[in-house]
Amino acid sequence: MTEQYRNNFLKEVEANVEEGQWVKMCMQCGVCSGSCPLGPAWEHPPQEIFMMIRAGRRDEVLKSESMWMCTSCYNCIVRCPRELPITHIMHGLANYAHRLGLAPKMNPTRRFAKMFWNNLTKSGRVNEIELSVGLYFMDGFKTGVARAWAMKDIGLGMLKTGRLNPLGFVTHKGCKDKKGIQKMLKKAREIEDRRKGFTA
Repeated sequence: MTEQYRNNFLKEVEANVEEGQWVKMCMQCGVCSGSCPLGPAWEHPPQEIFMMIRAGRRDEVLKSESMWMCTSCYNCIVRCPRELPITHIMHGLANYAHRLGLAPKMNPTRRFAKMFWNNLTKSGRVNEIELSVGLYFMDGFKTGVARAWAMKDIGLGMLKTGRLNPLGFVTHKGCKDKKGIQKMLKKAREIEDRRKGFTA
């Protein structure tokens, strides 16, 4: 079982999370939260996450929905008086939580991110129709049909303008060297794990 509190959690974040060494530079001004378009929806805004990391609240941080709320708008980075790479840290924390198996399982953003990544890495190019159908039906058949019906006008408009190919499942062409792409991604992960020392 994971410990709830760890004095060395900041060091763990610095060693394993992208741009994690910047966490200790946060001065708790709250500009990031005030700049975020999804600010009110965060369970813990970025400056609170940073304080929790420094306080060693490991489980609470890594099991939080908060990092998955980031939409990469970069408002926080642009406005941070200390120029902290907040967006990168949020994505780094989300990725680290995922790799440790601590990320919230049912978070829709996480589920979409996994779906997108699996779709992309399969052929080296996103199959838009497969991704869209997967997204619509990720909560079951009934919900998928309801979502599709609600979006039917947009779908028909895309169909008319040639922006939606219903035969995309069969006609989708990935990259020429799919195996090469997958080999490269596997190697990149091995290098990253070795570089970070990936120690929990």
